[in-house]
Amino acid sequence: MSATARTIGRELKVHMPFTAFGTLTGLVIMAIILYGGVQHSFSELLFWNLHPFHVFLSALATAGMYRRHSRGGFPATLLIGYVGSVGIATLSDSLIPYLGEWMMDLPNRELHLGFIEKWWLVNPLALAGIVLAYFLPRTKFPHAGHVLLSTWASLFHMTMAMGERLDLFSAALAAVFLFLAVWVPCCTSDIVFPLLFSGSGSDQGPPSCAAGCID
Repeated sequence: MSATARTIGRELKVHMPFTAFGTLTGLVIMAIILYGGVQHSFSELLFWNLHPFHVFLSALATAGMYRRHSRGGFPATLLIGYVGSVGIATLSDSLIPYLGEWMMDLPNRELHLGFIEKWWLVNPLALAGIVLAYFLPRTKFPHAGHVLLSTWASLFHMTMAMGERLDLFSAALAAVFLFLAVWVPCCTSDIVFPLLFSGSGSDQGPPSCAAGCID
């Protein structure tokens, strides 16, 4: 088994507790929104704040990981950082939640693509994260915080689509999609994706988030 394959397996395993906890908090917030009479606009407001910030953190992590383990220049860092942040954050925050909304036949389901709908906000934040990581690739931030941010962005994409109530089966299905929306994409964006393109210029062994953060 290659070092990258071992890294993927290790990171997915380490991410599971963070993701499970994030999913639990998501279900609690979902219940508060649905049964607490919270306005639909609240979910919309939070999604459009959390998703752009998620893209920024993903760009910071992806580009930073690539810079630390590769000798690629700025064009390569820009490409890897943009695809790894905007692409995978969109998968996590929008595409997978929308699939869940469609399967649950939620009444207000709608696909929200931040890099198109709010291009003037999401894309500059991605670029800012990439540029910062290019010059300061050793920035740290907690994995747990990233997981919660991603979970909540996915959650508010789903709560925007919900009606007044949610039955037990739909709540369980929502939990599954919240977990999947974060577990694989989050690890892929931060660790796996940049390492796949790092080549032989690595100056360190495969990283680990066992300590709870990307270094």
